[in-house]
Amino acid sequence: MVGTTEGVDSSASNNKKNRIQVSNTQKPLFFYVNLAKRYMQQYNEVELSALGMAIATVVTIAEILKNNGLAVEKKIMTSTIDMREESGGRPVQKAKIEILLGKSEKFDELMAAAAEEALDDE
Repeated sequence: MVGTTEGVDSSASNNKKNRIQVSNTQKPLFFYVNLAKRYMQQYNEVELSALGMAIATVVTIAEILKNNGLAVEKKIMTSTIDMREESGGRPVQKAKIEILLGKSEKFDELMAAAAEEALDDE
């Protein structure tokens, strides 16, 4: 266990500009894949973060980016955090994962090729 935080992790690191907090109910999978690509273009790396059932979604996003040659895995951190159920109910522990991905060596040329292909399709 890396660390335990009360409530929804509101630590100072929560303000990272290159962090994507993934939910498996809010947006479709490829919304997050495309957002991660944009973050990597801007910041050279992206941190994907999720709690509970959304962990599988984060792992899938990371694998899509790695398998397409766009990203390399830099760090994976797992932990549990204490949360309260909705109406101030009993405390529950939730699993948390954070995956730090960096640009692959071929990232820029793959993104340029994809942009060119998109223009050709129009």
